Amino acid sequence: MGHRVRVLVALWAVAEVVVFVLVATWIGVGWTLLAALATTALGWALLARQGTRALAELRERTRQRRPAGRALGDAGLIAAGGLLMVLPGFIGDVVGLLCLLPPTRFLVRGLLGRAVASRVPVQLRGPVRVRSDRAPGVPFPGGPSGSHVWRDGRPLVIEGEVVRDERAPGTPTP
Repeated sequence: MGHRVRVLVALWAVAEVVVFVLVATWIGVGWTLLAALATTALGWALLARQGTRALAELRERTRQRRPAGRALGDAGLIAAGGLLMVLPGFIGDVVGLLCLLPPTRFLVRGLLGRAVASRVPVQLRGPVRVRSDRAPGVPFPGGPSGSHVWRDGRPLVIEGEVVRDERAPGTPTP
């Protein structure tokens, strides 16, 4: 795993240099340096603004004793996006901008979620699917009629077992 990360970082650095040189030949070295400084300043400003919002939301969730959930993920994406924007390089600036802006953050979150989920073994993936067979004549609790099944003043409990479905995800149920 460490070898892959080193190769990925090296390829990223080479791509950043190539893009920097291409931009410099297109608009000139002075304008390229000015653009790099401008994106760094923009990165600091966006990081301060979005980071403050993310930390405020995390504090509010903690104060209300609610799980951090997406707010914690957003804080991580904002930190990574800010770091990418502050470091020199135009590719990192584009990726960092995607992480920092709320309208595009969901795209990065979705890509990262799919990448992580694809590496999790099938046995550990959620949610657990449960098959249930209803007995004829037993209404669904909270169903269209809104009725619940009660017996002797207590809810009727139907015992059963949860069976792990070993089929591949996406396979239709027989």
